[in-house]
Amino acid sequence: MTSDKTSPELIVLLNRALARELQVSVQYMLQHAIGAGRMLAGNPLSEPVKLLKFVANNALYFLPGMNLKKIAITEMRHAEAISERIVILGGEPTTEHSTITISKTMTDMLADDREQERGAIEMYKKIIIFAEREKDRETEKLFRHNLKDEEKHHHTFSTLIE
Repeated sequence: MTSDKTSPELIVLLNRALARELQVSVQYMLQHAIGAGRMLAGNPLSEPVKLLKFVANNALYFLPGMNLKKIAITEMRHAEAISERIVILGGEPTTEHSTITISKTMTDMLADDREQERGAIEMYKKIIIFAEREKDRETEKLFRHNLKDEEKHHHTFSTLIE
């Protein structure tokens, strides 16, 4: 059930955004774990990666992984905020996620991730327009904030691919 002012269509859009956030937070964290695990196991990815020592522990850390892990955590925060917004609006947050994609090479993973961010940017722009039409300033504000993060993520993945 939604509040009198909130359309069911907005709840559907928010749940699609939530499903995407759940997907990418898991996808990026798994990519981080796979890349770091392969490097530590002596089974490197098919292209060279830069290894660093991670500050908080003694394990080597591969450079794209540092970005993947941080972005995954940001995406988890987005999922939390969207879930809360759905409940406030009287909806039921989805527990389903979109399809998780794990490619064989780091370059392919990053290309998949960049495409996910491009899709999120498109989706969030639509949600912002929809929220504006419904005069839902809180949802609009939330997605403007998330949109800025997604644009940064898209830039990060594009830069890492280059």
